[in-house]
Amino acid sequence: MNTNKTVLITGGAGFIGCALSQELASSAARWVVVDSLHPQVHPDRVRPEGLHASAELVTGDITESATWDGVLAHVRPDIVIHLAAETGTAQSLDEASRHAAVNVVGTTRMLDAFGRHGIVPDRILLSSSRAVYGEGRWLSAAGDVRYPGQRSHAQLERAAWDFEGLTPVPARAADNVPVPTSVYGSTKLSQEQILAAWVGARDTALTILRLQNVYGPGQSLTNSYTGIVSLFSQLARAGQSIPIYEDGEITRDFVFIDDVAAAFVATLRTARSIGTATFDVGSGAPSTINELARAIAQYHAAPEPHITGAFRDGDVRFAACDVAPTSAALNWQPRWGLDAGIARLQEWIDAQLASPAEMLVAG
Repeated sequence: MNTNKTVLITGGAGFIGCALSQELASSAARWVVVDSLHPQVHPDRVRPEGLHASAELVTGDITESATWDGVLAHVRPDIVIHLAAETGTAQSLDEASRHAAVNVVGTTRMLDAFGRHGIVPDRILLSSSRAVYGEGRWLSAAGDVRYPGQRSHAQLERAAWDFEGLTPVPARAADNVPVPTSVYGSTKLSQEQILAAWVGARDTALTILRLQNVYGPGQSLTNSYTGIVSLFSQLARAGQSIPIYEDGEITRDFVFIDDVAAAFVATLRTARSIGTATFDVGSGAPSTINELARAIAQYHAAPEPHITGAFRDGDVRFAACDVAPTSAALNWQPRWGLDAGIARLQEWIDAQLASPAEMLVAG
């Protein structure tokens, strides 16, 4: 990244924003963070220790025009990294207006403010989500592509976890039709479409990074709506058996925070190209929830995880991606495997918590 650039990061005091600041803030002319310090993520409402010292933190709500007018009166960003979002998939079913306000209206407020202040950034990077795919592509026995869509409540009640006769396929941005099955996923897809329409009328490059399940040091230990890796870790650390939903064969792509930050860095180091480019960011090695829980339990010598048969409405059965196109385009490779990432997270959690039972997240 060119050192004479001014970078504006929404939600930049969060998990990913702090990690990214450690990689890049010192190399920017200015690194300006706009973050509401929402208590669900920042219980103490104070500047996080993980945010680089050179970052300028503005505490404000991106859904309010006054926040933007106050920031843009003094900052003219060359690069915008849009991280701010409400992220709880299950929570979004009951707090749809909140998710839409932050994710959709927050994005349009930002763009409106750019227009009022005559600002056209060189580049915009959007942190999007694997949730835009919903259940994604599955293949029939004959090899036909199917989009089975959302599993119904009735289907889940009878423990029909999979789609009979179909096999899931890892997502690829160039091949998958986004069909979100959650309110959260729908708002993230709206972000993508709104930004793509805006840059399409201007000389701005838009890069969309669709992130899989991000985990690692720095993630919230108190937010029960994000991060089952953190939740499972705290339960096992306290000597408890980890409860597993459905039959334990729910599949996710757990990607370590350092690999995610490296993907953002790689994006900024590639040549600017006007228009929109979309990439998947994951580990490239999907894991079942059973595999995740057992690895964490073994680390702590905790009791064997147990299957509960419980389920969450709107949850997808399979979510993983093919990272080969991203690796080729960005000269980026995920470097952290699940076992190494889990071990590193446990070390960090041990440093944060005074005793095994402290700060357990409610299940």
